[in-house]
Parts: sequence; C-alpha cells; structure tokens
Amino acid sequence: MAPPILKLDDIFLSFGGAPLLNGAALQVEPGDKICLVGRNGSGKSTLLKIAAGMVEAQSGEVFRHPSSTVRYLEQAPDFADFKTVLAYAEAGLGPGDDPYRVTYLLSHLGLTGEEDPKNLSGGEARRAALARVLAPEPDILLLDEPTNHLDLPTIEWLEGELQKTRSALVVISHDRRFLEKVSNATVWLDRGTSRRLSRGFAHFEAWRDQVLEEEEMEQHKLGKAIEREEHWLRYGVTARRKRNMRRLGELQTMRSSYRGHKGPQGSVQATVSDAQESGKLVIEADKITKTYGERPIVTPFSIRVHRGDCIGLVGPNGAGKTTLLKMLTGQLKPDSGKIKLGTNLEIATLDQKREDLDLEDTLAHYLTDGRGDNLLVNGEQRHVTGYMKEFLFQPEQARTPIKNLSGGERARLMLARMLARPSNLLILDEPTNDLDIETLDLLQEVVAGFPGTVILVSHDRDFLDRTVTSTIAPAVPDAPDGRWIEYAGGYSDMLVQRKGAADERKRAEKAEKAKTPDASAPAVEAAKGKGKLSFKQKFALENLPKEMAKAEAEIAKREQTMADPKLFTKDPATFNRLAAEMEKFRDSLVKMEEEWLELEMLREELEG
Repeated sequence: MAPPILKLDDIFLSFGGAPLLNGAALQVEPGDKICLVGRNGSGKSTLLKIAAGMVEAQSGEVFRHPSSTVRYLEQAPDFADFKTVLAYAEAGLGPGDDPYRVTYLLSHLGLTGEEDPKNLSGGEARRAALARVLAPEPDILLLDEPTNHLDLPTIEWLEGELQKTRSALVVISHDRRFLEKVSNATVWLDRGTSRRLSRGFAHFEAWRDQVLEEEEMEQHKLGKAIEREEHWLRYGVTARRKRNMRRLGELQTMRSSYRGHKGPQGSVQATVSDAQESGKLVIEADKITKTYGERPIVTPFSIRVHRGDCIGLVGPNGAGKTTLLKMLTGQLKPDSGKIKLGTNLEIATLDQKREDLDLEDTLAHYLTDGRGDNLLVNGEQRHVTGYMKEFLFQPEQARTPIKNLSGGERARLMLARMLARPSNLLILDEPTNDLDIETLDLLQEVVAGFPGTVILVSHDRDFLDRTVTSTIAPAVPDAPDGRWIEYAGGYSDMLVQRKGAADERKRAEKAEKAKTPDASAPAVEAAKGKGKLSFKQKFALENLPKEMAKAEAEIAKREQTMADPKLFTKDPATFNRLAAEMEKFRDSLVKMEEEWLELEMLREELEG
C-alpha cells in the first residue's frame, strides 16, 4: 500500500453549537478516486476546505505530502483582479506547468479565454474554474460540485478527463451517474464522523442502509442491556461492594452512551399541494418557431402534452431549452405557429437561477409570503416551524436570513415553498442543483407520483431516467440547429433510439450510394468548357425546386408522425425507420440545394 499524500485524522470543528465535524477522517493515496457524500449541511465542503488548507480545524491531524500539489474547485470562484478568463485560468499554473494545457482545456470547455469574467454565466464560470484546476495536473484534485450548471456534453467530457487523469481525486457531487463513473472509493460524512468504503459510489447506498440497520440493532441491544442492569440494580444488589460499584459504573456509562446517541438525520417528508384537475390536453404546440438574429433556436416544432405526462428537456447550454420551455408555457410568444394552453392550469415553478430569493429575507417570511406564522398546505393551516421540520430545518432557523444557508439548504427551501403552492403543472428548471442524494430521492418520488403534468430541464441523467415519460432533445446534439425531436422514455432510452436511427440511416445511405453515383460535378465542369448549360442542367435547374419542395413535405409528414410520444413504445422499428428516412430526405435536400445553387451560379456566370 502506497503511503498517503493527504491525511486528515480526528478532525474537530464547531461554530458554537453542535460540532459540525467530530472525529472526521480522510486519507488520499495516489490513484484514489474518492467521492465524498453526505447530507446537505453535514460538513462536506468544510472538510474539503480543511484538506485544501483554506479552513483550519480546531483539533486533529492534517498531513499533506511536502512535494504534492493540491488544487481545489470551489462552488463560487473568485474572478476579482482578472481581466480575462485566460488570465484567471493561467493563474492556477505552477512553475514548470505547460501553459498549452490551459488553451486546450478552455477550447474543450467551449471558451476562448478572451471572455470578461464579469459577464460570465453560471455555466461559463464553472468551466473557467475547471480549466484553472485541471490545467496543472496536480497530485490531488479537490472538486466541490463540479457538474453544477454544466450541460450533458460537458459533463460527459469531464467524466472522461477525470477517468484518465493521474491526479488523485476527491469529489463532492449530487450527480449519481457522474459519481458512479469517476469513483473507486467512497467516504460517507455522517453526524460529524466519516466512514470509508473501498468501492465506488455504485455500491454506496446498499452499504449505507446496512450500516444504519446494524447501528439501529446495536442501539436496540444496548437498550435491552440497560433494562437488565436496571433490574439488577433494583433487585439484585448484594453485599459485595467492589463488584457492585464497578457494575454500577458500567450502567452509568451505558446510559450515557444510549442518551448521547445521535441518530441519522431524518428524511424530507413532503407532498405536492393538490390543485383542481387540469384539462386532459395541457399544452398543444403547432409548428412553433423562434429565431434570434440569424440563428434559429426552434424550427417548426409540434407537440401535444397531456395530463399526467412528464417531459424532460435536454441539450447543451445555449441550445434553446429555456426558450422552448417559455414558449410551451406561454411566457414567450413564438415567431410563428400556435401555442394553446389547456384549461384550469395552476402552475408552480422552480427556477435554477433562484431569482425570487431575497437573501435578507428570513425562512419563515419567505415560506409564508410575510403573512404571519402560518401557511396553507393542501387546504390546511400549518404553522411555519412545523412545515419547516418536514424539510429538515430546525425551528430556531425560522428567523434566520436566507443568506446564511448553504446552496443545498436554499434549494431545499425553494422546494418547500413550491410544494406548498397548489399546482397541477410543475415547471422545474435544473431542480437537482445542490440537492443531496436523499432530497433528490424525495423529489424523484414527488415528480413520479405527481397526478398533474411536469416539464423539467435537467442535466442529471439518472434523475431523467427515473422520472420522465418522454425526452425532448436537439436533432443534432453536437451542433444544435433549432430542430428538436421528442423521444419516448428517459435519457438512456433517447440514446438507444438515436443509435437505432443513426444505424438505419447509415444502411440507407450505403444502399443509396451503391445505386446512384454522383455525376453532378463532372456535368458542371463540362458546361464550363462548352460555355452553356446542357439540356439536363437546364432541366435540373427548373425541376430541382419542385423536388426540394417534395423532400420538405416528406420530412414534415414524418416529423408529424414521430411527434406521437407513444410511437416508439408501440412500434420502435417504425420509429427508427421514419427517423432514418427523415434523415435521408434531409441529406437529399441538402444535396439538391447545393446542386441548384451551383447550377444557378454557373448560369449567372455564363449569361453575365
């Protein structure tokens, strides 16, 4: 076993109340890929900051190998005093580090380096911070929520980078799929102490449940032992004073241990407040479009959303997910096409930007909208402190300003307020950001069991797979061009359908190439030599627009058929065939447009 390059042992830290960390430990050896897990507020970020040397423990041992380099990704990077993203990222390099790594990483993360840090979005800021900590290839990488605000392509790219890096890794994340792919060990921070499992996150939850079950059994046994000793104390004391005093001392120790046992933090308990049932048809979009400048965000897109559907929206940042979401919910008018909203809609929204949070507001004031100490939940008057307990907030936090909460606690607070409002249509924009795994489980149960309709934007693949009934994604995932397709099922189902359609398209293209070789280029060259268009070229110039219109009609017909979200479930072979045919017509349309343009330019050249 290699000696540790980072070791934290018996760490104690308290901010005046109950200890946040009490005997916590963390040991990192070369090659370790550790995921650090625990409830919101359990001290994960604090322990990582102690490991990075940014926070000092009140007691305990902290050892870092003198020759090892450490880089820490914080949740809120500080861009002060940096004029460009490149300057910020290069500031993380050490002597002898390769500056080309910064350029390479910024490029793969979709940044040029010339951006002004003051104008960065949340996702761009996270990408810049990742470039800064990854570029030096340190001995130890400490990453606090690295996937927050990142889109799926970037998350998958980051997974690949972390899997092949030589750096030892300690990562905090709420993304189950991400943790499963990058970790080979798990440290669980619970009630101030830590436990280590020498296996990746995929094995954590079963192990955690077993540990808690054994702990509960031990407490039960201790309680029975105390009952026996108390019975002896009442009825079995003898004249043998020395033995009796020892046994009495052991009883006092057992009582102290039993009373001092702090059980695991409870689970969030909540349900959505019921509203009047909406109409059966919730949203109908007919060939809606949206363009900003010359860039198409949504090309003709149609969908029918029925009561009980759970729709997931995925795609890279900037693809237009939020724009499409706002159009579907009537907040944004399409350039063309029609949006029809159903009847009796009661909409509740969870916004990833948390723009409605006044940081100076108190928890109680935010939950009740300033209407005293009570709020109405499912038609029942509830005292705010009792409702807060269901979301793991303590009664004494009622008058606490929101600015004192952690990111995860703020997310939980917004969830509590949203669920208290009567609704039959939930709009969730990145609902999983900053939530711990247990609260994620609750949100998953709420969404899956919601009797109304849900539309959510998320980059959490596991959450999508567990909740949504269909997924809307860009037709071209790597270079969105405004075309969107609805796929039946979750994120993994979408990938399978895309692969099936791509395989079908390749087979069709191969068969088409074998039948019809492209002879347009030699014909154009021949025309240039003769100084006039041939009969075939004139015929093509006149008839290509008609053929292009036919191809567009065939594409529209297949898009309309594929808009049925139940098609893939009922007949996946037909779905894949239609997708392949649609792509074939699109490719044919592109070739016809190119041929027509080339012939038109040639005609103008010859006649000019």
